[in-house]
Order: sequence, then structure tokens, then C-alpha cells
Amino acid sequence: MMARVEVDYDVCEANALCEALAPDVFALDDDDNLQVEDPTVTDENRARVTQAVAACPKSALRIVEDA
Repeated sequence: MMARVEVDYDVCEANALCEALAPDVFALDDDDNLQVEDPTVTDENRARVTQAVAACPKSALRIVEDA
């Protein structure tokens, strides 16, 4: 089963907590907009991505499990 991270850009404030916790997945661009560098949630990054999702102050992130 594959999983990916999604961002609700309508509520994201680009606080960069996710980038601090999972810099291989999240990054802020030059205009301070959140970019998902790689949306794939793997066994290697799942703990960091899960922590980033939980830390988002606006609940703008979620992990979607694909069948």
C-alpha cells in the first residue's frame, strides 16, 4: 500500500514546522509558499511525516493511504 502527503493550501500558513521536521518532503519557496518536494510517504520517512502532520498548527496536512 502506498501513501502520500497532501496539503490544503487554503488553510496552510507556511509556518514551516513541517519543513523543520521533514525537510526531505517539505520546503518553503522564495515567496514563503509551502512546496511538497516528494509527496510519497515511505517506511523511511513515515515517522517524520506523521510528526509534521501532527505539528501543523492549521491542520493543513494529511496522509492519504492509497489502495
